[in-house]
Amino acid sequence: MTTVLTPPQGAAPTGTRTAVRTEGLVKTFGEHRAVDGIDLEVRPGEIVGVLGPNGAGKTTMLRMLATLLKIDSGHAEIFGVNVAEQPHVVRQLIGVTGQYASVDENLTGSENLRLFGRLQGLRAPKARETAATLLERFDLTEAAHKPISQFSGGMRRRLDLAASLITRPPLIFLDEPTTGLDPRTRGQMWDTIRSLVTDGATVLLTTQYLDEADQLADRIAVIDRGRKVAEGTPDQLKSSVGLSTLQLVTAPEDVVRAAGVVREFRGVEPATVPDAGRVSVPLESADEAADILIALRGAGVAVSSVSVQKPSLDEVFLAITGQPTDTDAEEEVR
Repeated sequence: MTTVLTPPQGAAPTGTRTAVRTEGLVKTFGEHRAVDGIDLEVRPGEIVGVLGPNGAGKTTMLRMLATLLKIDSGHAEIFGVNVAEQPHVVRQLIGVTGQYASVDENLTGSENLRLFGRLQGLRAPKARETAATLLERFDLTEAAHKPISQFSGGMRRRLDLAASLITRPPLIFLDEPTTGLDPRTRGQMWDTIRSLVTDGATVLLTTQYLDEADQLADRIAVIDRGRKVAEGTPDQLKSSVGLSTLQLVTAPEDVVRAAGVVREFRGVEPATVPDAGRVSVPLESADEAADILIALRGAGVAVSSVSVQKPSLDEVFLAITGQPTDTDAEEEVR
């Protein structure tokens, strides 16, 4: 859904060092703490991904920051503006795109954008001009006069995102922006999100897609059961869960000797595929790879190919939360 906010065109306050800052953010529904003391910081110009399983509290947190849910306790600021005390100012600084497009099925793409523009205070000529500009930017010009009922899922999501940019907000909240899209359309949406940051926006997005967080986010906050359980760049998170793997290719007849060198040098049992000449060695740190290669060289084992593989975000997520992502369930936001 696109949340219709009603500001004039917003601009980020000058001199602010953070686009989003939360301290001890809490939201409860009865006895359930959907968001349980989350601290988060987003710097201007970043894409920060909030990653977590369904029901983790991602959408609830985003809705509080967007002034759509009351903050029960804790503190949140958008470009230095207190979310609880000045929600009307915050709304001038943000655009929000939810998991489901809320465009009018009976209107055309152009009519939808003009309607959103008018609802956000633009005069008719300006709303018409803005709609045309956004339709071109999101590659929807040819479909501008088609009813939304004839739009594909990807076209609807692009139109929904375009609607959130009518007032050119400096901060964009994207709640699972590619849910339900095919791989090709997801890639197009990723390119669009990157272009927003190139044009000067800051993006905070929630996702349960590990590859999406890996591809887009400068930093990732992992949320589980309402709490932030990890934060860092994708590489930092991958390094935090432990072992990288050294992948070696040698002559098939040298595999046993290579495995013996590794066993003696590292005290671990490497995995081998003798017929393919492959040897896989778990590493405590990537720096150990050079030492192992030197030891193999000293033992006269020739290596034809070498690579170091870091853990995937799938492995990070499983290690941190104890569960894989689940793309079937819906996150509950009351």
